[in-house]
Amino acid sequence: MTPAAIGIDFGTTNSVVALAGADGAVTTRSFATRQGAVDAYRSALMFWREGRPLETRVTHVSGPDALDMALGMTSEHRFLQSLKTYLSSRAFQETRLFGKLFKLEDLIGVFLSDLSVGLDGVAETPLVSGRPVVFAGERPDEALAVGRLRASYAKAGMPQVDFAYEPLGAAYWYARDLKTPQTMLVADFGGGTSDFSVMRFEPGEAGRLEAIPLSHAGVGVAGDTFDYRIIEHAVSPRLGKGTQYRSFEKLLPVPAHYHAAFAQWHKLSLMKSRETLAELRALIRDAVEPGKLEDLLTVIEYDLGYELYRAVSAAKIALSAADETVLRFDHVGVAIERTITRADFDGWIDEDVGAIETALDRALAEANIAAGAVEAVFMTGGTSHVPAVRALFDRRFGPARIHVGDAFRSVASGLALLALDRTRARVAA
Repeated sequence: MTPAAIGIDFGTTNSVVALAGADGAVTTRSFATRQGAVDAYRSALMFWREGRPLETRVTHVSGPDALDMALGMTSEHRFLQSLKTYLSSRAFQETRLFGKLFKLEDLIGVFLSDLSVGLDGVAETPLVSGRPVVFAGERPDEALAVGRLRASYAKAGMPQVDFAYEPLGAAYWYARDLKTPQTMLVADFGGGTSDFSVMRFEPGEAGRLEAIPLSHAGVGVAGDTFDYRIIEHAVSPRLGKGTQYRSFEKLLPVPAHYHAAFAQWHKLSLMKSRETLAELRALIRDAVEPGKLEDLLTVIEYDLGYELYRAVSAAKIALSAADETVLRFDHVGVAIERTITRADFDGWIDEDVGAIETALDRALAEANIAAGAVEAVFMTGGTSHVPAVRALFDRRFGPARIHVGDAFRSVASGLALLALDRTRARVAA
């Protein structure tokens, strides 16, 4: 398969590859997995050792199969997900997997290589990869993140990669059939970031679309943050958050960093270390409520993070349509059941929605445009379906101007079209 251009939406949770033909037709790439064909490929890796002791080698699998194997494997393995979240952090430089040293760029490069397997000529094919407007993290280092991402593509055999803001990709896909100029706000909600772009689109000659960026803004608050709030309020207290332990005849709070790390999906795989497990066992011996910390230890030791993620995600999705739901989790003797109302959830994420609105206001201010002058709002990503988020946009722009795109395909498909148009423009010049 040799496409004329490629768009890659490398996401925190899922990744999508779109292929554009010379005629402008775009298809999203399908990946064969144990569960069947998928086009939203899970951004996950699993490594393990195989072979006889003197001839062992480290091997891996990616995507949905990484999850399936991690859930069923009883021998030693390492499951990694949400690697994109670390791009802007100098704290994550490298890690050892079965004695072999991997830099972050190596790990992401392995995953990107799997995304491109079977595509001919990827080193020479025009390629545009999405990037967030603001990278995830407390103090994101943008230069570091972009440099690492570029190096990751190079390691995957795609050194000619170009980058574009992810909301630009989504906007390009929405605007592909425009016949008249339009000013648009694009809201792209990913797993780690919420990004906004105000764009002016001008249909041009030969079917090309001129996209004039008026402003970009973003914030490291999105779907994973909302998951975090559910964990923080509904799950972590059941696993020892807020409890105490005895130390030299004093009662001290269980250190908060265990639950802070536990509630962030991208850190779950890093908690299963000898040091962390030993520390938790020592705390359990002196805990006032040892059973709760024992359950936390079980979740970490038995790699139950993904099952927990599914339970939390299911509750979040259910609250998009219902006024209340029951979060249920029951694995390896750890049983959690908690009723969550829409009002509970809205209260937990209120400050986060406020941060999203602040980023939105910044995008409008930098474009020097009022909300009333925006002719269309294109929203993409799962968080666009959260009622509190949708209510914010309905209030600011009115439901009639809001269009919701395919949560998985919009960005990658638009990036592929953008790669094609950029190539045409260079040829024409």
